[in-house]
Amino acid sequence: MTSSSIHNWFRSKNWEAFEFQTQCWEAYTMGHSGLLMAPTGSGKTLALGIPILTGANRNSKGLQSLWITPLKALSQEIYQALSRANDELNLSLTIGLRNGDTSNKERNAQRKGLPQILVTTPESLQLLLATKGYSELFKTLKSVIIDEWHDLYASKRGALLELGLSRLKAIQPSLQLWAISATIGDPLVALSVLKGELVSQETLPQNWRIIRANIQKQITIESLVPEKMDRFPWRGHLGLQLLDQVEQLIEQHRTVLLFTNTRSQCEIWFQALLERFPKWAGLLAMHHSSIEKTTRLWVEDALRDEKLKAVVCTSGLDLGVDFAPVEAVVQIGGPKNIARLMQRAGRSGHQPGKGSKLYFLPTHGIELIEAVALKKALLAGEIEAQLPYLNCFDVLVQYLTTLAVSDGFLPNLIFDEIRKTHCFQTISSEDWKWALDFITKGGQSLQSYDEYHRVEVDENGRYIVRNRGIAMRHRLQIGTIVSDSSMSVHFVGGGYIGTLEEWFISQLKPGEVFIFAGRTLELVRIREMKVQVRISRSKSNKVPSWMGGRLSFSSSMSRYIKEALEDLTQKEQIDSASHLFEKEQQAIRTIFEAQYKESSLPKRDEFLIETFQTKEGYHHLFYPFEGRFIHEALAHLLAYRLSLISTINCSLAYTDYGFELLSDQLINIDEIFDQELWSTRHLAEDLNRAINLGELGKRSFRDIAVISGLVFSGYPDKRLKTKHLQSSSQLVYEVFKSYEPHNRLLLQAEQYVFERQLEIDRLKSVLEQINSQQIIWSKCTKPTPFSFPIITDRLRARLTNEALEDRIAKMLKQLEN
Repeated sequence: MTSSSIHNWFRSKNWEAFEFQTQCWEAYTMGHSGLLMAPTGSGKTLALGIPILTGANRNSKGLQSLWITPLKALSQEIYQALSRANDELNLSLTIGLRNGDTSNKERNAQRKGLPQILVTTPESLQLLLATKGYSELFKTLKSVIIDEWHDLYASKRGALLELGLSRLKAIQPSLQLWAISATIGDPLVALSVLKGELVSQETLPQNWRIIRANIQKQITIESLVPEKMDRFPWRGHLGLQLLDQVEQLIEQHRTVLLFTNTRSQCEIWFQALLERFPKWAGLLAMHHSSIEKTTRLWVEDALRDEKLKAVVCTSGLDLGVDFAPVEAVVQIGGPKNIARLMQRAGRSGHQPGKGSKLYFLPTHGIELIEAVALKKALLAGEIEAQLPYLNCFDVLVQYLTTLAVSDGFLPNLIFDEIRKTHCFQTISSEDWKWALDFITKGGQSLQSYDEYHRVEVDENGRYIVRNRGIAMRHRLQIGTIVSDSSMSVHFVGGGYIGTLEEWFISQLKPGEVFIFAGRTLELVRIREMKVQVRISRSKSNKVPSWMGGRLSFSSSMSRYIKEALEDLTQKEQIDSASHLFEKEQQAIRTIFEAQYKESSLPKRDEFLIETFQTKEGYHHLFYPFEGRFIHEALAHLLAYRLSLISTINCSLAYTDYGFELLSDQLINIDEIFDQELWSTRHLAEDLNRAINLGELGKRSFRDIAVISGLVFSGYPDKRLKTKHLQSSSQLVYEVFKSYEPHNRLLLQAEQYVFERQLEIDRLKSVLEQINSQQIIWSKCTKPTPFSFPIITDRLRARLTNEALEDRIAKMLKQLEN
């Protein structure tokens, strides 16, 4: 098909091709590979969809292009977009879809012959590589397109995809690779991971391109604020006092998406909207990953067909999915991340040339600082850079077993391939020998146990799995990147509702009522890892929560938070952009006045510490504004180092803004600095003793054990309980710790804790920053507005007999008096 035909098709739809689209068409036609960076809703799909469609040979059978997406919802969207273009351009190509929702019938048909273009997920690609004779499936492959690359390249899923791409490139050396994203902070790093080797602007080959769309996507953020701002903010009400303003927004727009950061928050807001506005029954829906597939797909289709006025959702809808009727987005609570905000805002105005409108709804007053920080970040055009994974040996072991399950592999050949990936660019011959020894014998420690002898070496030196049971169990765990163990929820009569995490269900007794998937349910029984329920007419405030739901500031967000705090405290206009923050400045004034009266408002070069006494004990509050995870590490580190000086009993609490040490005696703040308790010396050793890194390492190792196949997580209808997984992996952990301390999987678990969970490099820089700042020590007489969210977070975890809301109400009454 000629270029003029494509432009004619564009004009027939009242479109005009952007320069970045034509650049992609030309680059792809010339056989180039690269990275496309373009704003959400600007036509990224067509930029690479058109050349793979028009460049395909309709007369040639077999797979010619793979389009890989991180989400099933997005794969459905891409499949429909490519199918529409294929039909309207009369190309007569076969286009297929394969993801976790694909039926067995369709999968069996695809094994016999793949379509010319296949839209799939990283995990489904691995399943194809586990198919006997897979090289025949890929021998006609010309190109691979990876959508939402920012969501993959700095994750274990991305590491597994890198390995899969290395095999495809070996089958087809001239394979074209393209990645697409709207939110990448470091393009050269992202391209390096895609290409498999480190590149710079100077060393970028001519046949590799970085194409940027010269389009400034206008994102407008407007904060929603209550008529009266509480002086002592806490996040217990989750912003529900703003329901009336949300109603007005929904009435004013065709369709609104309300994004929450957690699934439990999603459930709470959906119920609150329905109870307050029953007129929206049938027009309001909920979407998150634990709801069963049929309901999720119905919600997505209803959004496209304008059958819904609003959808309360989580991150499942913030990546690339095109819902044209969506005119506005509401972000409930701070997104903690600049890229996440841009992705979510981009769901509105998801068309070329249209701006995006996002309403920021704070769950407590201090979150308005985040609104200003996000506005400043957007003005600066900054997006967080991400750190790719290196030497993920659990992923490597899984991949090698996948190859052994299918046609087997020759080690020298595969070793050369994986060294050309970014993740394993530094792998040594000793590491490789360990990996081979591990999959064949279980390594040094487990070689006496036949169950770990998964892979055999045949007479030709080929590593292969012959045992059908081992092959079947491995296929069930392919692509497994572990989350908390889930249990399926069914009506007593058999209807499937969705999944809940085991730890939540374990807290319920038969007869207890809870809210899930928009229904009020009564627990009847738990049988064979299935939760059986019935509809209940009783009222309940119990909503499931999911582990790991708490997000934390990125380092970039932390920097902008500190800038925003200083800007908001200025009484005069400080720069030409200050008018953008006037609404937030007016709204938060009540909180700031109360904070300033009792304590202080820190500037960027100041470190605020507050102390006061209540009936609970002596409160010591510290405000680095570096995010929950950094504060958790700092709190444990400081408590441990204080214990070396004197005997002290502390309870700890932390939020994104600061942390608290509540002790039975007053801590001398001067002594903390005199004794250099913020020092970076012996940081790793002190953290090890303070946080019990052994326990964190065991939890991290559980995931590694499942991914590497050391522990089998169970069959689809009979998953092992989390406690069983943990106990099984802990046994292996202890064996490695005692008899093989240099086992790569053990070292990987410990490294993950330091680098990913504790962010030790960032922690060092935070400590250095604290030591360089001016210390503001406020000796207060009562809790301050800044301290209140931290105190209530601790109460949330501790109170059992008295309702949290009642306890908070008493505290507020005392403070107001």
